[in-house]
Amino acid sequence: MKLVVVSAGLSVPSSTRLLADRLAQATADRTGAEVTVIEVRDLAVEIAHNFTNGFPGRELAAAQAAVTAADGLIVVTPVFSASYSGLFKAFFDVLDQGALDGKPVLIAATGGSARHSLVLDHALRPLFSYLRAVVVPTGVYAASEDWGAEGLQERIARAAGQLAALMTGPGRLPAARAAREDEPGVVRVGDLETVPFEQALQALRRPS
Repeated sequence: MKLVVVSAGLSVPSSTRLLADRLAQATADRTGAEVTVIEVRDLAVEIAHNFTNGFPGRELAAAQAAVTAADGLIVVTPVFSASYSGLFKAFFDVLDQGALDGKPVLIAATGGSARHSLVLDHALRPLFSYLRAVVVPTGVYAASEDWGAEGLQERIARAAGQLAALMTGPGRLPAARAAREDEPGVVRVGDLETVPFEQALQALRRPS
């Protein structure tokens, strides 16, 4: 079982990476998963090149493959201007379409003040829902004053338990499979089928 952690911290050491490591350890303790950490700052140049030429460099391609193959994902970003960082968003912008379909994801963020904690629900959760990931109910936000407090560790344990349950439970959604040859355009996620909007619209336009 593979657990991939995407950390978008910029400094060394980084509170974002510290939170990522604590979440990863708590999840790995429950699942026995092999942990791979992706530091997005190390991929900044290759991400920029991917935007301009359409091709990932070697390290970025390896990171993309790791995310796609993961059984579970932990994503952690610092808060910039009341949202996730631009570099964090850019990493997910260059992922292949469908890479996160049905994948369990734990969202987390760090910031200097507790007033930024809503970033989990107004920015991160909508992003990964749009990418068709399965976001665990508990997100983890760590402000400067949270470090060393029991409340943070409790949230880490709760979120890690929920991610572990999705990764190992019988009800886990598999990644979206390729459409069957006799159903062009249909994407299957577990037992569910979705049809692209344009295809559904064309069906409505057909004369009865």
